[in-house]
Amino acid sequence: MLPPIETIIENFEFIDDWEERYRYVIELGRALPEMPEALHSEANKVHGCASQVWLDMAVDASAGESVLRLQGDSDAHIVRGLVALMVALFDGKTPREAADTDAFALYARLGLAEHLTPQRSNGVRAMADRIRRDATRLAA
Repeated sequence: MLPPIETIIENFEFIDDWEERYRYVIELGRALPEMPEALHSEANKVHGCASQVWLDMAVDASAGESVLRLQGDSDAHIVRGLVALMVALFDGKTPREAADTDAFALYARLGLAEHLTPQRSNGVRAMADRIRRDATRLAA
């Protein structure tokens, strides 16, 4: 199970070594709940990522307020960890909150923006743009 995003941020602040931070991102990917194979579809595929990435967004209104439920996966360990960060950041937010959230700012705050390859940074941006676009559509 993924820890809350606040816990992830706190953990990053305590880890100084970048090798350890990368290991932590990979651990987050391992903690990401398994995405059903049926959701590994073209409709859920995020284009713009060097690795294969899938994101599925659903709305859960069972508690009265509509919140987003995200699932994600990747075929690469580090990228699966980056997907896990997205899921931790957006899962449980209302569509409006998600549409107003700057995911790339989180990556910059964690120092990942300067330590990821340009391809991975582009992939993170593609994931964030996809979530923001879908959340904006759902919030309308």
